[in-house]
Amino acid sequence: MTPAEEHRFPCPQCGADLRYSPGEEQLVCAHCGHSESIETAGRGHHRPIPETAFREGVEAALPDSEVEVARFSRCPNCGAEVEFDPAVHAAECPFCATPVVADSGESRHIKPKGVAPFVLTEPQARQAMTDWLGSLWFAPSGLQDYARKGRAMQGIYVPYWTFDADTRSSYSGRRGTVYYETQRVQVRDQRGGVHWENRQVARIRWTPVSGRVARFFDDVLVLASRSLPQGYTQALQPWDLTRLEPYAPEFLAGFRAEGYTVGLEEGMSEARGYMDRMIERDVRFDIGGDRQEIHHIETGVSDVTFKHVLLPVWSAAYKYGGKSYRFVVNGQTGQVKGERPWSAVKIALAVIAGLILGAALVYGVRYAEQHGYIQIQSY
Repeated sequence: MTPAEEHRFPCPQCGADLRYSPGEEQLVCAHCGHSESIETAGRGHHRPIPETAFREGVEAALPDSEVEVARFSRCPNCGAEVEFDPAVHAAECPFCATPVVADSGESRHIKPKGVAPFVLTEPQARQAMTDWLGSLWFAPSGLQDYARKGRAMQGIYVPYWTFDADTRSSYSGRRGTVYYETQRVQVRDQRGGVHWENRQVARIRWTPVSGRVARFFDDVLVLASRSLPQGYTQALQPWDLTRLEPYAPEFLAGFRAEGYTVGLEEGMSEARGYMDRMIERDVRFDIGGDRQEIHHIETGVSDVTFKHVLLPVWSAAYKYGGKSYRFVVNGQTGQVKGERPWSAVKIALAVIAGLILGAALVYGVRYAEQHGYIQIQSY
């Protein structure tokens, strides 16, 4: 059975598909209203999420239970890996609304270990997007109504890697201590005269230092997809990883899942960049003093583990004025990021209003001068 087939749960009363209901942790039938909790739907999910050794994942030494076979097709526009149900042969990309045709083949992916279920419903996500549009300056009139009346937003689970690692670093550098010397300097006053003053001048006394720091990194989060610009994903942060549940297909019922396009090694390389920045901060703190110079850091990394997790995003893409715009909403918090259209008319009116206001201000000053209301003195 493929994962796409596992995401379908027939209603025991009417046979229609059950769908995960955000925030309620249950499956609901939109046809007859029947509901089932996730536990009674087949799995209990309140279990710790296991980590996987990084080396096993890189060497493709994972057991079959941790690998899935699915149909993912790449969007020709944004590069998203879109998962298809077995009966679906074409669909729109949930991120940019580009038509995507299903590939005939299947691919092997590392199975998700954890999933953060949707908390916001589609109407709540749409309201968050509408409120965000309403806060934009110089947006076209009627944009909010257009977005509100547009087609429904799509719920999609976006892939991430999380990495754990134990690090121990040795460093060498210099500690700078600021002290002050009194110097006698010549100072020229406003009248052109010259006199002498005592002034405090900052100096730095450098001392060679070396030492060690250690840090355990827990759940360093790395986006495993290239479908969204980095600015989008950063704007959706923070994610509450304490709400991760062990992966169960019930959470995906009625939603789509994006396949990862950033491999495990590439993800770890990005995670190491974050770790190195944090280690450098630790080293500077350990050096102390008023200034720090770091000459060398050597870091040993051990006990590296990873998880493949899915995080919830509501996505909308629509055309306005002949151009496509896309929006994403954090399915946990309602944080919004999107592309926005600009109103040329509003911008032009704002420029004209600014010119008129400036001209009126100049005219008012000159009028007041001519009639003696204010006087301008030259020095």
